[in-house]
Amino acid sequence: MQMTIEKLNEIQERNKELVALRKLIAEQASEMLEHSQYRKQILVCGGTGCTSSGSKKVIDALEAEIKEKNLTDVLVVKTGCFGLCALGPVVIVYPEGAFYSQTTVEGAKRIIDEHIIGGKICKDLLYPETVCENGEILPLNATRFYKKQMRIALKNCGVIDPENIEEYIALDGYKALHKVLTSMSQDEVIETMLASGLRGRGGAGFPTGKKWAFAKASKGDIKYVCCNADEGDPGAFMDRSILEGDPHAIIEAMAIAAYTIGAHEGYIYVRAEYPIAVDRLKIAIAQANEYGLLGKDIFGTGFDFNLEIRLGAGAFVCGEETALMTSIEGKRGEPRPRPPFPAVKGLFGKPTVLNNVETYANVAQIILKGADWYSSIGTETSKGTKVFALGGKITNVGLVEVPMGTTLREIIEEIGGGIPDGKKFKAAQTGGPSGGCIPACHIDTPIDYESLSRIGSMMGSGGLIIMDETTCMVDIAKFYLEFTCEESCGKCSPCRIGTRRLLQLLEKITAGKGTMEDLDKIEELSSHMKVSCLCALGQTASNPVVSTLKYFREEYLAHIVDKTCPAKKCKALLKYRIVSDKCKGCTLCARNCPVKAIKGTVKQPHVIDGDKCIRCGVCMSNCKFGAIIKD
Repeated sequence: MQMTIEKLNEIQERNKELVALRKLIAEQASEMLEHSQYRKQILVCGGTGCTSSGSKKVIDALEAEIKEKNLTDVLVVKTGCFGLCALGPVVIVYPEGAFYSQTTVEGAKRIIDEHIIGGKICKDLLYPETVCENGEILPLNATRFYKKQMRIALKNCGVIDPENIEEYIALDGYKALHKVLTSMSQDEVIETMLASGLRGRGGAGFPTGKKWAFAKASKGDIKYVCCNADEGDPGAFMDRSILEGDPHAIIEAMAIAAYTIGAHEGYIYVRAEYPIAVDRLKIAIAQANEYGLLGKDIFGTGFDFNLEIRLGAGAFVCGEETALMTSIEGKRGEPRPRPPFPAVKGLFGKPTVLNNVETYANVAQIILKGADWYSSIGTETSKGTKVFALGGKITNVGLVEVPMGTTLREIIEEIGGGIPDGKKFKAAQTGGPSGGCIPACHIDTPIDYESLSRIGSMMGSGGLIIMDETTCMVDIAKFYLEFTCEESCGKCSPCRIGTRRLLQLLEKITAGKGTMEDLDKIEELSSHMKVSCLCALGQTASNPVVSTLKYFREEYLAHIVDKTCPAKKCKALLKYRIVSDKCKGCTLCARNCPVKAIKGTVKQPHVIDGDKCIRCGVCMSNCKFGAIIKD
């Protein structure tokens, strides 16, 4: 079909009330409900996190109950991620905005019977923070988790059905593309992006407008736009959630980028381990083609743009732009020397723009709301918002989006709900395997590109792993080195050999065999890798080691000099012993020890033979009297 602005407006008007109802609470929605086809809408998270928790069964149960009870005025909508991933499956009933967490099939039946039919909210099934002492029910955006968030990239996630293009259009979808194609020159789009201050959200933070300007200026009969959806950092799921919850935002932004640089073909490179994201992208691309928003003569302007998906095999190095393009070309994913940069010679040797998912997710809103609006958010040099995958030792595990300049303390203590089990905050890891560890003394650091760089870390793509006092920082550094060592493509020897050698030194230290000279070797080797590796994987691989050595040197010294692990995590340095005053002589520990390292008689204190002990911890887990401790 040939899409026109009149048709776009017609679709938007037809779906406007349906979608708008999900953003209102009961008091505000009363007038709208009079004209709505649906009295109630039940939104269920269909993202990977909630799907793995059983949301598919919950959806089936809700739909079965609705069909059985002939509730034709109740709609079930499978959405993207709401953010509070640890509370899945998440169900929200509108117009009340009742937030049900960890919903079961039995809970789904109660929601239909008691809430939808009976008109009484099941308060015992709600997320506790939404229930006030006086019985009042708070909307989700009034909770601590949401209060300080500002959703731009995640604007539609958890709000629309990502498999329905008309719901995206209802919230101004594809209006930015129409505006660009019909009323803006290529240079005007670039000026808008430059004025907005949008920087790449994939890690490097390069200005998006500059990248597009370089590609536009490059001469070439064919040009390409690419999307990096090869999210490989451990614990990161920002891009996946955007693709699962709002795929059309990426398609629209890539079409805008293509018009701006003079391209007519694009590729989304997404890892095959993201099946839900891949399926929704396929559906979205097919719908965009059907509605005339991809393909030939878009909006009757003569602009053509086709988009394809390329699946990655999960190689972390393919997050590097030249390695990603090499992989799209069907070759082994290895980085290329730069220059020339992709804007001059990229995919198939042609000028190419590559941005990551989150970067593209901001584009359409910048076009519609203006550069001044976007640049008013954030800090002087870091504009807009940033999405983080908040994980580790934190109460509210999930997806958060905050204005640049929000402090680490605000994210941890307010949005994240603090450290569970009364533990103390020790460090935060940003930037994944390429980033650094931020110690507790820097908890008031603003989260922006420059501030993180000054303290030896980096923004990265947005993984934010929180650690408490039980974390061994030497072991954390070793974990990230194991990852980068495994993921090195091996093309350049400084990375191939350097990561392996660094890992060997850390393994030596955690095994209690390290020396002070090893610390000098780590620092020297790290320095060489930063300047000699071919790509960012190798250049930044030592960052977790260097930052932990800088801020937690005393832990390295404890491992080397005292042969102890202060956090009691490194197995080779642990010593198990039995407290004689607490031991009842029940023999349970001795009977379960796999190497017979525990001696003693019935009703008498037992003793562990340190030479035989393999430090498996079985004795400690079996002791009912708390008589076994580890030093």
